[in-house]
Amino acid sequence: MAKGIETVTGGGYQAMARTLCGTALGGLALATATMAPARPSGSGVQATAGVPRPVASIAERYALADRFQRPAANALFADGDVRATFTDDSRFLLYWTGVPGRRTLRRLELATGTLAPLTDEATLARLLAAAIAKPVDAEELSIEDPVFESAKGVLRFGAFDKRWQLAPDGTLAEAPTGAPDGEGAVSPDGRFEIVARDFNLFARDRRSKREVALTTDGTREQPYGRSIPQLADILKAGTEDPVMPVSVAWSPDSRTIVTWRLDTRGVKKLSITQENPPGSFYPRSFQYIYPLAGAEKLPQATRFAVDVERALKQRRARLVPLAIPSELILYPMPPDLGWHDGKPQMAWTERGYGQVLVYRADPETGAARMIAREAVRPLVTVTSSFFRAAPELGGVLSVSERSGWAQLYLVKPDAPDGGTALTTGAWEVIGIEHVDAKRGSILLTGVGREGDRNPYYRAAYRVGSDGASPPVLLTPEPLDHDVAVSKDGRWMVDAMSGPTIPTRTVVRDAADGRIVAELARADDSALRATGFVMPETFRGVAADGRTPIYGMIWRPVGFDPTRSYPVIEEVYTGPTTTQVPTTWTGAVAARQASLAQVGAIVVSVDGTGTSRRGQAFRLPAYRNLGEVGLDDHIALIRQMAARYPYMDVSRVGVYGGSAGGYDAARFVLRRPAFYKVAVAWAGNHELRLDKAWWPEVSMGYADQATWDRNSNLSVAGNLRGKLLLGHGDIDDNVPVTETMRLADALIQAGRDVDLLILPNSSHRPNRPFYWRKMRDYFVRNLLDEAPPPFAPPVAAPPPFAQPAPATATAGAR
Repeated sequence: MAKGIETVTGGGYQAMARTLCGTALGGLALATATMAPARPSGSGVQATAGVPRPVASIAERYALADRFQRPAANALFADGDVRATFTDDSRFLLYWTGVPGRRTLRRLELATGTLAPLTDEATLARLLAAAIAKPVDAEELSIEDPVFESAKGVLRFGAFDKRWQLAPDGTLAEAPTGAPDGEGAVSPDGRFEIVARDFNLFARDRRSKREVALTTDGTREQPYGRSIPQLADILKAGTEDPVMPVSVAWSPDSRTIVTWRLDTRGVKKLSITQENPPGSFYPRSFQYIYPLAGAEKLPQATRFAVDVERALKQRRARLVPLAIPSELILYPMPPDLGWHDGKPQMAWTERGYGQVLVYRADPETGAARMIAREAVRPLVTVTSSFFRAAPELGGVLSVSERSGWAQLYLVKPDAPDGGTALTTGAWEVIGIEHVDAKRGSILLTGVGREGDRNPYYRAAYRVGSDGASPPVLLTPEPLDHDVAVSKDGRWMVDAMSGPTIPTRTVVRDAADGRIVAELARADDSALRATGFVMPETFRGVAADGRTPIYGMIWRPVGFDPTRSYPVIEEVYTGPTTTQVPTTWTGAVAARQASLAQVGAIVVSVDGTGTSRRGQAFRLPAYRNLGEVGLDDHIALIRQMAARYPYMDVSRVGVYGGSAGGYDAARFVLRRPAFYKVAVAWAGNHELRLDKAWWPEVSMGYADQATWDRNSNLSVAGNLRGKLLLGHGDIDDNVPVTETMRLADALIQAGRDVDLLILPNSSHRPNRPFYWRKMRDYFVRNLLDEAPPPFAPPVAAPPPFAQPAPATATAGAR
């Protein structure tokens, strides 16, 4: 271990920042019981030896916690994320600079370096709000697939499920053409559109308005080109049959579509009652389809193609069923639909993730051929393994765990189970950014390959398409690199940072990684001026005593190492994700930083059973979500306390949301001697009542005994400490019934439980009332203090991170 980074003292975080830019191990300290405690710097606090400083009042500490919550804290993080996006033609880079909500959208011409402003968040939000007749939050505004036409000075982009164009005179209108990738109702060239009506599809010539029916036998249970209505759509529309976006994929020549038919016959429905619907005195109830883990019957999808141009000319349509097996829907969203090299190409996922296949079809005959397959055992973890079509290389790129690590292979149609290894080693490929057939090279993102940095830090590489040479590192700085590559593969935008190193966003030449322009640098001076104590990345070992694991520590403003602090852990485990931040914004703008201000040490831990460390590291989670990682978290917190005795491990709490809510409850139920207080928001406590994709990507298609063993309900009788269960009454992700069932199990077991149901709240706890109640719960039960008189916080922090329902389907497109 490099000298000077065993403990962070004296020069503190600035010294550690300098070390991070060198060749040390990222400032990560291996904690052992023999190490002397160290005091982090950066807070501006100097305590007289052995004499604690006066503690701020609880009201003052709550005010500090409010100050570090977003959006109140946004002014402290200017240029932390410039949201840089290349235009579709790769000529320009669009990016935002300034304080969130007041940012300016700039346009950089990459070939010449010419920079000009295009618009600003406030203006764009105002124009969009007028166009869609509803408020638009400038701070949350996101534009998709931007295309800038320099000859006309027109900016085209996607927002709110439509394409828009902003003219040079500042007027906004709907764009006349469809999305560049062919998704959506309008063809890419703007000639045709697909209309859904009465569960059927119709094609319309946009110029002549001539229309033809593509299907005629659609029903409510078997609609065409229509996905399962999600609860949020049902509640918004006030009906179980809301208007849904048309689900099609256009061929590049705007002639033919690939679409699908849904079958929900015999699928059990969930029900929900909205007790306080806005604008109505009476409650309202709905039934809806939600594919559930372990359910015997799930919705199904069958795919077909239609030549729309021919159908409009002949005034009748010919449906061509594609010879791809019917696919079970594991999340209420469309199956994979895509075109590559003029042919439909899409992935198909087996129930329980036993295998994922890629099919290529003929849109004229419907004949289909399996051209790639991933079938590792015990299951395919689709957040680590995925496909990307590569017709320019004559096959499919597959990120596969067949070696035990997520590595890149080129798979050819004549050997779908084989492939040429393009990367090897004990590290992980996590993204394929660009394929250059002319150069025979691929740009990718990976983690864990470089020995001079945190193994979770992302880095960009160039590899050959023949597997003959090792990867070339394009991002040499020992930091986390969040990269995006232009469609022509010539340029790469790189937002590099570390937990204590502010973000620097640059443009690189993608050929060699050379920096050619700097877009922005985040400035942490305003943050430090508040007395903010920078978080600390902590390296220790798992419960087995040998496996390295990582965590992070947040301390309050005015931190005093002579005092004793309770410990609160924010938790989110499982094989689909990691929890400990690696970026500057992710660390300093985290919820944990706000919560610490009440007078606690807040931590997060990535134990075994999580992702990005290889299959063996993640596999302990397989059919073992109830136990995985528990003792690793306890072991690392004890190692933290051995180094920092002011961490009081007799007062440990835990909180989390969604899968983290499941974790928070299971931690206090399964390890009641260590975790004394828990707040569990929207937890999927009974996995069989959750959407199928998340539990089954961890559990496969398990038997009932396995589901029972992993349910929080099975250990309800273990509760000794304090537990607050919270849920939104109209949660559209994790049904509120899961929290109600755990509450009932606890009551039946004779245990005390606190329950908070927020009216008209969905999955994310984005209401200040919840964050106040959570804060109060820990203050009362861990700090043994009375919270200040109730007053709403200034604002809510960002929502819990929710991993998208990742499947290999996206990668096959």
